Amino acid sequence: MMRASMPQLPAPRAAVAAATVAVPAATAATATAAATAPAPAPASVAAVAGPRRSMLPARLAAPLLAAIAMALPAASALAAPASHVFLVQNSGWMEPFYTDPSSQYKALVTEVVLAAVQPGDALVLAAFNQSLPGAPSPKALLAAKVDDKPQRAAVAGALAPLAAARKPGSSALADTDLGEAVSTSISSALGGKPGLIWLFTNNKNSPNNDQATAQRNREFYELIHGGGSIKKALAFPLHMPVQGRYRANGIMIYVFAIQDEGVRELDALLRSGRLQKVITEPPARLKPLDQDTVRLMPVKVENVPGVTFSTQPNGTLRADVDAGAAAGMPGGAGAAAATAASPSASAPPGSAPAARIQWRLENTIYPYTITSARLAARSVLAGAEKPIALGADSVSALAPGKSQPLASTMELPVAHLPGKWSLEAVKAAGSAAVLPGAIEVQLSEQKLELSQAFRERMASLFPGDPLPDIFTPPSQVQGSRAVLPLEVRMQFGVAPLLALIGGLAALLALGVAGVIAATRPRKVQVTVEGELRTLQVKAGTTQPLHDKAGNKLAELKTTLFGTTLTDLREGAQVRLGR
Repeated sequence: MMRASMPQLPAPRAAVAAATVAVPAATAATATAAATAPAPAPASVAAVAGPRRSMLPARLAAPLLAAIAMALPAASALAAPASHVFLVQNSGWMEPFYTDPSSQYKALVTEVVLAAVQPGDALVLAAFNQSLPGAPSPKALLAAKVDDKPQRAAVAGALAPLAAARKPGSSALADTDLGEAVSTSISSALGGKPGLIWLFTNNKNSPNNDQATAQRNREFYELIHGGGSIKKALAFPLHMPVQGRYRANGIMIYVFAIQDEGVRELDALLRSGRLQKVITEPPARLKPLDQDTVRLMPVKVENVPGVTFSTQPNGTLRADVDAGAAAGMPGGAGAAAATAASPSASAPPGSAPAARIQWRLENTIYPYTITSARLAARSVLAGAEKPIALGADSVSALAPGKSQPLASTMELPVAHLPGKWSLEAVKAAGSAAVLPGAIEVQLSEQKLELSQAFRERMASLFPGDPLPDIFTPPSQVQGSRAVLPLEVRMQFGVAPLLALIGGLAALLALGVAGVIAATRPRKVQVTVEGELRTLQVKAGTTQPLHDKAGNKLAELKTTLFGTTLTDLREGAQVRLGR
């Protein structure tokens, strides 16, 4: 890891005993070195949309801004680097996580950082509580561009001296402002650019020592849903019992994807499986609640002859159409259909052939139960939108991770694919023509509620905290859309190509035969005035015939189709053959 220079950071005001951890042990390292002059800051620090309890004055944002300015541009020269801001809470509510010798808090932060970042990424590690004059928050601990060297020592070393912070000039422990930490990171740390913001907290939000933590948490939750730049938000509630001045049972890790590029970075990280090696619990989705709420999985297909269905590892539904079978379907190259309505359903005369498909409709919006919703679906393929008839028009009491059977009727317009004997088919011989598309499932009049299992888990991790109430979906989220990628493939054999090659070969052979016939000499017998003569002739030539006195009697004309006598003199005795 290449460490960027940054301003001097205020030293923690309380020392703690060394922490023992159950996750891989952090390697001790020296504390972050820093320069002393803070960088100039803008006049104000903008907050994302949503209610706010406080705003960070520009003069307090300077240390963080200076550190970020050194880290983020450093990665800009690399191809598509990600920017990560890790916010580690160290307010008074977090005291047991720092003082309990068995606390795994710092070790957990270290492992999440190491799992999330890759070479080329910009990394900022900061502590946060609530900013006050002389005590900025968030406060940068480490700002660097990640390289291919081991990073554990740098991260663990930056966290090692961190302790529960106290208010300036007081023995009182610092308060907490979750909204301030996230807003400042979006507007100042990331500078309004895409990235991922990670928040490690016990989820007690108490600006100015406000005891109404439930209300403050609701405001924080509204900030998440109202913040236009926050495109995706996940929460990982984890079991971590600690005992200090206070007792706590759990810790919450939030990750906020900023802008669409941040969503792509987060999705790529989750697909890689790196984070799941550290956090085995499934993430609770906070945002969005109107996308990808369900998943369609085909489980039984009564295939029409020449059409088969399969699900690819990436979740794409593939319909493979045999070119030979499609040629015999109504509509030329074919208008195949897949039907999964009632068993008695049949295609009208002259329509595309049909097959019945049974699906499983799975709830993928953990931790919410879909208590009720109306269902509709359509296919988008070859620029055409077609409604999909469903066996059921509603879903109810569908718990997260659970599924229910669903039937559907869907037309696949393979008429848009090349015909078996078309030029495109010849070009694609031995391969496949692919028609990309999608199946869209729309849920309307959607009602979500937090699953009972999740409520019970939250009650055990955060006893006495009305946290589950904060997960109540916003009233404006009344519908959602899920998209299943679809591709229709027509596999072309080599027969058309072989037929073309055979035809060309026949033409070539005929041409060669013609050339040979035209150039090869042949023998012709001619009788001239009773004398048998044998002549060598070639196609396309004319040869005069003379008597013994040298007088011209006729001409022998030779073509590809034979020889004839022309310009025969009157009374001359000349004939072909004997």
